[in-house]
Amino acid sequence: MYDYLKGVLTKITAKYIVLEAGGLGYIINVANPYSFSDQLKQELKIYLHHVVREDAQLLYGFHTEEEKAVFLQLISVTGIGPTSALAIIAADDNDGLVEAIDKSDVKYLMKFPKIGKKTAQQMVLDLAGKFAEFSAEESKAAKAQSQGNQNLEEAMEALLALGYKASELKKIRRFFEGTTDSTENYIKSALKMLIK
Repeated sequence: MYDYLKGVLTKITAKYIVLEAGGLGYIINVANPYSFSDQLKQELKIYLHHVVREDAQLLYGFHTEEEKAVFLQLISVTGIGPTSALAIIAADDNDGLVEAIDKSDVKYLMKFPKIGKKTAQQMVLDLAGKFAEFSAEESKAAKAQSQGNQNLEEAMEALLALGYKASELKKIRRFFEGTTDSTENYIKSALKMLIK
């Protein structure tokens, strides 16, 4: 129904962003809300997927058409809903994902939140060879911010929202204590550690 939306980014939370367009504020669920931090109060274009359920209408947003295409492939797998698909995309490791699917690496796929053995096997069956056209996007150079601990807290909150357990994040938090980085970089680094 919707392909994309252009508007001003007015709010960032652990689970979603708010984009104002035509006087309306649209809640858009995204994989890593804090990856939009440097665009707050700026106009941007978000690619959309619209989900209509009996009890809700939800918008899922993506930086690029490629990211949206990966999401659509993921939710086509039985057992993977939009929330799980966003958690997989948030790891920002398309190369690793494609390789794991093509090599039937079920163990690797099970490291994503809410992905059990059965679902991982289904991913391999349904998606093998289907990601060939997607090239991994280059990570955007994130600007280091001097907020340090505040950014770390935001990163931990976002990871909890993606479905990781507090006990898992406790170990990760210790690793980053005393460091200074952007929320986006903390999330990316933590996700890489969590799926290893």
